[in-house]
This record gives sequence, structure tokens and C-alpha cells, in this order.
Amino acid sequence: MKILISSLIVLLFLVAGVGLGLAETAPDIAKHPSCAYCGMDRQQFAHSRVLIIYEDGSEFGACSIHCAALNLVVSLDKTPKQILVADFNQKNLVEADKATWVIGGDKPGVMTKNAKWAFATPAAAEAFVKEHKGKVANFDDVMQATFEDMYSDYKMIKDKRAKMKAGHQHK
Repeated sequence: MKILISSLIVLLFLVAGVGLGLAETAPDIAKHPSCAYCGMDRQQFAHSRVLIIYEDGSEFGACSIHCAALNLVVSLDKTPKQILVADFNQKNLVEADKATWVIGGDKPGVMTKNAKWAFATPAAAEAFVKEHKGKVANFDDVMQATFEDMYSDYKMIKDKRAKMKAGHQHK
């Protein structure tokens, strides 16, 4: 009897451990595991990822609103049917234009100096602002800020990559 109980306890821990260790990959991440522009792992940046679904059925998976904006410009002849963004807290995808956004704050952004985070609810965005500062915004405000920040973000990324490359050459 002791062996049976011990075996059941071990089995429960194994099942619980496997369940925790194998967090299910979201379908959009499985389909687009890395950002085509910067190469960043979309699972690692699940909290900032974007999925653009075009009317022609094609899709683009980005790590951030920065890379999504690049794709929108490069794909001017295609019409987005849906733009989905990750809720910062839950990491599930929500409609970009229905999300409540926060611009700025003290959390470093993804591919940008001026962070832009999406939240499924206004309450979640306001709670973030209370803790991390920034300002509540809508999708149009975020896209405007993304394009206004593009050149300084480009320079920041280019400088970071040059420093990383120089660091690798000295080893």
C-alpha cells in the first residue's frame, strides 16, 4: 500500500511538472516563430507580438508594433483584414484597435526607446500606468508614435547591433 501511495504521489508530481514545463505555444507563434525583420523570437516576446492578417489570406507575425509598422509600409498594396496584438499581461491576442494602449513608462520597449504596450482592458492599462508611468492611448496614437519614433529607433537598433558585433570580434 505504501508503495502504491508513493508511486501515485511521484506520478502526480511528474504530471504536474510536465504540465508546467510544456506551456502550449500559441498558434500564431507556431506558424511565425520569429520576426522576419529582426529575427527576434516571438515566443520570448509573446507580450509584445503582433499578427497582421491581410485580405489576400497572407499573414505577418512581428515581435513588436515597430516591426509590424515596417510590414504595413512595405505591404502598402495589401489591405489588412485584421491586426492582432498581444495583451501585455495575458499574452493572448486582441484586436489592435480595441485594445487600450500605453505609450512610454519605465519598462523598456521592444525595438523602441518609447515603449508601446497593448492591454485587453482599460483597467489593466491604467494599473500599468500607476505602476510604470506612461500615458493611455488608442491604436491611432500608437501608430502615430511608432512612425514618429522610427528613425531614432533605427539608430538605436543599429548602434546596439554594432556594439554586439564589435564585442564578438574582440573575443
